[in-house]
Amino acid sequence: MDKQYVIGIDVGGTNTVVGIVDARGQILRKGSLKTAKHEKVEDYLDELAEVINELIEDSGTKGQIKGIGAGTPNGNYFSGSIEFAPNLRWKGVIPFAQLLEDRVGIPVVLTNDANAAAIGEMTYGAARGMKDFIVITLGTGVGSGIVVNGQLVYGHDGFAGELGHVIVRRKTGRICGCGRAGCLEAYTSATGVARTAREYLELKPDVQTQLRNIPVDQITSKDVFDAAVGGDELALEIFDFTGKMLGEAFADFIAFSSPEAIILFGGLAKAGELIMNPIKEAMDENLLTIYKDKVKLLFSELKEGDAAVLGASALGWEIKE
Repeated sequence: MDKQYVIGIDVGGTNTVVGIVDARGQILRKGSLKTAKHEKVEDYLDELAEVINELIEDSGTKGQIKGIGAGTPNGNYFSGSIEFAPNLRWKGVIPFAQLLEDRVGIPVVLTNDANAAAIGEMTYGAARGMKDFIVITLGTGVGSGIVVNGQLVYGHDGFAGELGHVIVRRKTGRICGCGRAGCLEAYTSATGVARTAREYLELKPDVQTQLRNIPVDQITSKDVFDAAVGGDELALEIFDFTGKMLGEAFADFIAFSSPEAIILFGGLAKAGELIMNPIKEAMDENLLTIYKDKVKLLFSELKEGDAAVLGASALGWEIKE
């Protein structure tokens, strides 16, 4: 029998990454496309199918792909649909798994992108050997994958663990992409960091900062990071604020599932100690005494892009013949 492979797809708000993976978790080939490029999901899926077929052709694995696993925003493991994802252009309920399967002729299963990252960490990364942990993805949005007793928590409808949409500021909170106000995501995603920068520039007109050299509507979280690394006072204050928000929220999350570790994954996690130090300080300040000094704060051990691709690909092995 020919060696079998699976395909993992990480659908992010900005980019989609595709990889062909073997049974040991080695990625043979990778490709990518811009998620937000197409107004119609059908056009996006056509391009995605082209990328998949090219990767299969280039790797010589035609007829050897057991299944495709996809990690998507608001991906429902039970229905195979993306449902009302605030960070994607396509609204409503999209039967993603079925539409992609129709195009490539390979069975497709999907889950939430943060759940896929959690599976990746548990199988190949920082959570190896752990049965209770939370992965927090800090990217265009804030996602979470919660593992309890070695099992991903899906809930009765497939949507458990939307920790990015826990409300951290009531009544006066920022409007979130989900339509509500005060969600953690509105403050601590990459987009949230850029929003904080714009607010601080307006509220603190006398503070000297290199961020004033950038048109205010073009500031990104990377600009804030670059400024902070250079010792920029306002940028450091922005990271301190962001980390504090996360740390306070983490103290609440710990009270729910008592994880061994919280693992940070995604673009914003690249800020390293700039984000980790204020998180740790605020988390420790707000933790219930019984949890103190028990929960590790870790960075992902997998390359960005790989964790979600590997995690999603693991779903492909579960597909029944």
